[in-house]
Amino acid sequence: MAGSTHGVLFRVHTWGESHGGGVGCVIDGCPPGIALDLDAVQRQLDRRRPGQSKLVTQRKETDTVQVLSGLSADGWTLGTPISFVVPNKDARPGAYANLQSLYRPSHADFTYQAKYGIRAASGGGRASARETVGRVAAGAVAEQVLTAWFGVSIVAWVEQIGGVTLPPGAVDEKLLTRDAVDGSPTRCPDPAVAAAMEEQIVAARADGDSVGGVVRCVARGVPPGWGEPVFDKLEADLAKAMLSIPATKGFEVGSGFAGTSLRGSAHNDAFVPGPAGVPVTATNHSGGIQGGISNGMPIRLRVAFKPTATIFKAQDTVNEAGEAATIAPKGRHDPCVVPRAVPIVESMTALVLLDHALRQRALSAP
Repeated sequence: MAGSTHGVLFRVHTWGESHGGGVGCVIDGCPPGIALDLDAVQRQLDRRRPGQSKLVTQRKETDTVQVLSGLSADGWTLGTPISFVVPNKDARPGAYANLQSLYRPSHADFTYQAKYGIRAASGGGRASARETVGRVAAGAVAEQVLTAWFGVSIVAWVEQIGGVTLPPGAVDEKLLTRDAVDGSPTRCPDPAVAAAMEEQIVAARADGDSVGGVVRCVARGVPPGWGEPVFDKLEADLAKAMLSIPATKGFEVGSGFAGTSLRGSAHNDAFVPGPAGVPVTATNHSGGIQGGISNGMPIRLRVAFKPTATIFKAQDTVNEAGEAATIAPKGRHDPCVVPRAVPIVESMTALVLLDHALRQRALSAP
């Protein structure tokens, strides 16, 4: 269905349910002749997978990717659809037997039932974050094309967990690497702040509760000219991509909502001479995008994630008959989804950027 497909020229279709046989994606529109590094794809999946630290769900999935099509015997992209599959190794649909007729608070159980008249009650089906496996695999492919053809790099990190926030300027975004981000299981690159964030997550888990937070992402090396002027503005497509990630509730680019407190004289990004005669801006309140089109400055964005909806406290709800009920979930769930969301944000950024890069390339073709 159209609702499971992303992109115009670089198109990605994801499939699979949380407790089905597996999850994956089909990529259509990947250029031929790219020496695809499958180890890099697997590394991104490893960063997303469950069970990687004590701070996340302990579901035991290796998330080992298998390639079904689209690559030559020696690993070059053929230009034909690339199909990835990741088998579910630790699915436990029986663990949801007592929830079959109940609508879990702040989950998609009721809305899926309202839309389709049926739902996958085990783990939320496609509403589960397990669906994002396909996005991350596809995003890892998109990143390799962005790097090889355009020199673009993308890095995301955790900026806030609960009431703990990384102070502005605490990290040098020009030099920040994924290795530095992954130095803590919270994926905050400042050790002291990361420790305080970990305390927030551990305390919430001990209380049977959950916390949310914010992921910051920067894309470096994006040239000017990517994006469309009206409905497919670059920030509009980034917003749609980010808000399609499970548990997201907010998106900002550049100064975002904080910019509303500034006057135009303070918020405007003055142009100054740049390398090779291409202007740059003295500040970057625009977040690298003006008029819906990239201006050559780093693209900076933030994504807000709500507290995980599954908590281990009794809550009021109703059943499918509309009768009042009480629900007390059990099982394996993230007390905070934010650290595992980092590679997902990177992947969705890559998918949007490569799609617009190819659109711009087609526009510029003789």
